[in-house]
Amino acid sequence: MSVLDRWEPVIGLEVHAQLSTESKVFCGCRTDFGGRPNDQTCPICLGHPGVLPVLNRRVVEFAIRLGAALGSSVREESVFARKNYFYPDLPKGYQISQYELPICEGGKVPFVLADGTRRTARLVRIHIEEDAGKTIHVRGRNASLVDLNRAGVPLLEIVSAPDLHSAAEAAAYLKSLRSILRTLEICDGNMEEGSLRCDANVSLRPRGTTDLGTRTEIKNVNSFRFVQRAIDFEIRRQAAILSAGGEVVQETRLYDSGRDETRSMRGKEEAHDYRYFPDPDLPPLRIERSWIEAVQRTLPELPLNRADRFARDLGLDDATARLLSSERDVADFFEATVEAYGGPARTVANWVKGEVLRALGESGGRLEDLAITPQALARLLARVDDGTISASAAKTVFDDLIAGGGEVDALIESKGLRQVSDEAELESVARRVVDAHPEEVGRYRAGKKNLIGFFMGQVMKETGGKANPKLVRVLLERLLT
Repeated sequence: MSVLDRWEPVIGLEVHAQLSTESKVFCGCRTDFGGRPNDQTCPICLGHPGVLPVLNRRVVEFAIRLGAALGSSVREESVFARKNYFYPDLPKGYQISQYELPICEGGKVPFVLADGTRRTARLVRIHIEEDAGKTIHVRGRNASLVDLNRAGVPLLEIVSAPDLHSAAEAAAYLKSLRSILRTLEICDGNMEEGSLRCDANVSLRPRGTTDLGTRTEIKNVNSFRFVQRAIDFEIRRQAAILSAGGEVVQETRLYDSGRDETRSMRGKEEAHDYRYFPDPDLPPLRIERSWIEAVQRTLPELPLNRADRFARDLGLDDATARLLSSERDVADFFEATVEAYGGPARTVANWVKGEVLRALGESGGRLEDLAITPQALARLLARVDDGTISASAAKTVFDDLIAGGGEVDALIESKGLRQVSDEAELESVARRVVDAHPEEVGRYRAGKKNLIGFFMGQVMKETGGKANPKLVRVLLERLLT
């Protein structure tokens, strides 16, 4: 019997999204990643006595943007609270967060499983808080180092309801949420740099029951693959305990990717352990309804909505439509190319999901860093359609466009890639090839039709690879009949 035949996992995710603001949430220090340790600090984020926090307006705007996009209720009045806990890398000794009155409540995140099944997970809340610094444990030394550059960096904590019931659902939810955050341009979603981190709350209950079991929290998982593996391990671990008649202990655990296991970190605190109270240095945050409505009017089309439009209006299959719409810059590039091309959208889709995404993966950068434009790709595809160049030659031109831009027709001429499409000229070459290989002609006429490839290869060799393959095939089939 499988673990999942007897036990139903119940999973909720707490996602911390670092906002793409230039400065921190309560001071003017920069938020650049990778700076010299402790270089992006000031008396406010260092927790000096007597300093006062000043709220970054851009942080509030980004919170409104996310809440509005996900259908949350955006509060016109919310409150900042002090969360008291021992943070060795947050000098104040408490974290400024929100508790009883968060800026957003409710909403939902849509996501799609690998088989195309669509799901939705409800949200409990979205709230603003500051990040802690980073503690670096030095191997081989009885010492730890603290880098406070990250202390005070703005975060949105996005808390889901316990609506997820498998590790695969949790990973799909997280991927969808990351895509939405990037589309809204409020978080870069870089999990390796810690811009998006996930805490997973996992419990099991007997199938057919509704009561929630004792949950454990897996802290700070920073990749989709690790989220799925950590939850899978935790499900198996809890199932083994419960099946043996034991009890799961409420605790916080860490995932060790090297050993592919979770390990106990500390007992799990409850909300009252943090002694939340309204921060006396920050007045209630009041947001005018007109501001919320103004932000709503500027929202971009969300990824799954865009995918549905691509499938409906452009005839793309669902998987391709979702792939092309998952990143806003790729979707924008695709649509601009379709408009400039005027030919089948599927042709553009095949090139974007193939060659463009390949180039992006090899460069490791952003689409805007590639020199190619939608207009250049559209021109290149038109040159394939009209027979000026072959599809393989087009990939050579594409690589040049990616590297340095340029004009498509000039690149075709400079590289001597223009196809030979003159019918009389190609028929003469094809006739010579056929006459030179009587044995192969006999075998072809006896039923070995795959020999057409041999004859085409000979014609291409005679023309230096410049013959129009479609026309060559037609001519050869006529001569060999």
